[in-house]
Amino acid sequence: MIVKFATKQIVELLRATGEPSRLRILALLAREELAVLELCRVLDQSQPRVSRHLKLLAEANLVERFPDGAWVFYRLTGSGREREVIDYLLSQVDPGDTVLAHDRSRLDGVLTERASAARTYFAENATRWDEIRSLYVSDADVEDAIVQVSGERRIRRLVDLGSGTGRMLTLLGPRAAQAVGLDLSQQMLNIARRNTTEAGLANVELRHGDILDTRLADATADLVVVHQVLHYLGDPAAAVREASRLVAADGRLIIVDFAPHKHEFLREAHQHRRLGFSDEEMARWLTEAGLPHLALTSLPPNRSDGLTVKIWAAARTPDELRIAA
Repeated sequence: MIVKFATKQIVELLRATGEPSRLRILALLAREELAVLELCRVLDQSQPRVSRHLKLLAEANLVERFPDGAWVFYRLTGSGREREVIDYLLSQVDPGDTVLAHDRSRLDGVLTERASAARTYFAENATRWDEIRSLYVSDADVEDAIVQVSGERRIRRLVDLGSGTGRMLTLLGPRAAQAVGLDLSQQMLNIARRNTTEAGLANVELRHGDILDTRLADATADLVVVHQVLHYLGDPAAAVREASRLVAADGRLIIVDFAPHKHEFLREAHQHRRLGFSDEEMARWLTEAGLPHLALTSLPPNRSDGLTVKIWAAARTPDELRIAA
């Protein structure tokens, strides 16, 4: 590993990592992103003390801070020279270290409680999803169409924006060498973690992230999926631009959402901001975002007053869509 830092940066890194509790925090966050209160429970330390440790780690660019409602979550910095330092330091720690083993055990208890809460949350809100699903074609038909549009080739890197409960990751993840799922809801991420784990997917990274500002690198995914997300957003065009930015030169973007409809109750009952999208509108956004070649799939609803599901597949070249079709 060859990493060059200025003297001041080296001092900051040594100051940030040269303390037992902060090294324990880095080891815990290497497992997954955690809330401040969860770290307090595992470390058995007060919130002010843990927050001070996290502040120093954040100032050294070793961790990233993400508010979510009244909670604040932290994760290891995703890339860069600082991440190389973290990975190197943690690789030198004895895996049998008794302090870290105790931390892992306490974290397992926190995760077990979290999984139970996630199941309860999903059960209590299941009727919300069922109410919408009753308006359109079955999930199985939609998923079959998504698989067809995604093509048959191996997926190098899959990015699922607005992952929700992780269904797109469990559907397409087995074909992906690497998969990343982003969602703003920590509750949904907790459910997605459970579902991807139960599906045996070890190649999935789930991150708290904003679909409008993913902080992922340009042109690094050969398949980006935005499934039933855009209708919740105040600026869906911006989300299309951000998703398109991630698509590699030989990649494609799949957007799944509703055709225009008149079900106004969805605005209040289910927080929908947009009542569907026209093909012309979507084509314009995709073309402006650099993905001018578009293939359309339309799935009519189960009933006359239902919702039509649209699948827009876009690529930089027409050859990619022929491969996907």
